[in-house]
Amino acid sequence: MSTETLEEIQQDNVAMTVAHALQLANRAAVAQGVDPATSMITISAEASLPATWWRVHYGPRDYISRRGGDLIVTVDAATGRVEQVLRGQ
Repeated sequence: MSTETLEEIQQDNVAMTVAHALQLANRAAVAQGVDPATSMITISAEASLPATWWRVHYGPRDYISRRGGDLIVTVDAATGRVEQVLRGQ
């Protein structure tokens, strides 16, 4: 297994786009009172032409037999803006 250098990662446009979206989503999550460091984070792409939006989901790490506490932040990759913040029940 090779170790990627920061310069190599920066050459990957998708990795950099996801990293930027995650940074914006983390900022929005903190503003909503969610600590990204203690959350289970999943990222998925919503491809609706012509743009790609990244949906970043923050959930509790101990999600078994637990409801609520989720936060979903949608980031527009083209504009670099948070488009939507949804709280789960």
